[in-house]
Amino acid sequence: MTASASRTATRRATLLAAAGTALLTWTAARAQAARPLRIGYQKFNTLNILKGTGSLEKALVPAGVQVEWHEFLGGGQLSEALAAGAIDFGHASDGIGVFQQASGKGLAYLAAESPYPGGVGFLVPKDSPIRSVRDLQGKRVATGRGYNTQYLLIRALEAAGLRYEDVEPVYIVTASDTVAAYQAGSVAAIGLWDPFLAGAQVATDSRLLFDGTGLTGNRTYHFARPAWARANQQTLRTVFAELRKTNAWAQANPGTVVDTLAPQLKVDPKVLALATQRRTYGVVPLSREIAQEQQQLADAFEKIKLIPKPIQVQDAFLELPLLG
Repeated sequence: MTASASRTATRRATLLAAAGTALLTWTAARAQAARPLRIGYQKFNTLNILKGTGSLEKALVPAGVQVEWHEFLGGGQLSEALAAGAIDFGHASDGIGVFQQASGKGLAYLAAESPYPGGVGFLVPKDSPIRSVRDLQGKRVATGRGYNTQYLLIRALEAAGLRYEDVEPVYIVTASDTVAAYQAGSVAAIGLWDPFLAGAQVATDSRLLFDGTGLTGNRTYHFARPAWARANQQTLRTVFAELRKTNAWAQANPGTVVDTLAPQLKVDPKVLALATQRRTYGVVPLSREIAQEQQQLADAFEKIKLIPKPIQVQDAFLELPLLG
C-alpha cells in the first residue's frame, strides 16, 4: 500500500469512528431524553391485553415516551402505588375507586370500561347445602375490603332481604389467599373476580352461587393523579386511542386473546376462555350515568361504615377530552 493510500484509509477509519461515536451519542441522548410512562396493570384486564400487543410502545415513540409496565396483584396495591407517585396511570375496580377517594388518596377517574357483571361472583363447594343467598346468613364469607366482591355481596344480601351484618365477612387481600381459605374449609363462600373467578371455577369442585348480573356493573376505571393527567393529556389520548383499538380487536377475536395471553400470564387457556366469553370490551368516557352508578356503591360502603363519611363520586371525575 502506498503512503497516499494509507493516509486515505486512515482518514476513512477516523471518519467512520467519529460517525459511530456520534450515532452512539445521539442514541444515548435520545434514550436519556425519553420520558417514562409508568403504567400499573392487573392480570387479564384490558391494559394487560394492550401490553401484550406492543402497540402502545410503537405509538408513543414519536413523542419520546417510553412505556414501563408494572404488574399488581390487586387494585388496592395499585392505587397505593399511584397515590405515592410510583406509577403514573393505572386501572382498578369500582370498589377500589370509591375506597381510594374516601381515604383521601386524591386520584382522579379518567375513563371507564364497559360493564362486566359476569366477571365477579361468589362460589360455594359443589356439595354445599348453601343454595341461595339467604343460606349465607350466619356464615363466614370471604371478600376483600373495598373490593368489587364486597359491593356485590352487599347488593346480593339486600336483594335477598338480608343485611351485611347477617353474614360474617372474612377480609382477605389476594385472590390466592382467598382460594386457600376456601380449600381449607375456613369459609363457606368466597368472592372472586376474573381471571381468578374463572380459575377457581375450573380448578376447584365449585358451584357459582351468584354473579353480578342484575346487581352490579362491575366496571373497571382508569385513574391518575389530577396534576399528572392535566400535564400529560396528549400521552393519555394516545393511550386511550390504542386501548380502544385493542378492545375492538379483543371483542372480535376472543380465541386469539386467549392464545396471546395464556402463555404470558401462565394461565390455563380454559380459564381465559371462560373469562373471555362472558366479557364485553370497551373503554368509554365518564358520564352522569356512570357517576350515579358509582355513587350507589359509595353510599352502600358508607352505610356499613366501610368509609368514614359520605363522598360525592362526581368530585373525583376529571373531565378532560381524552377519548375522541
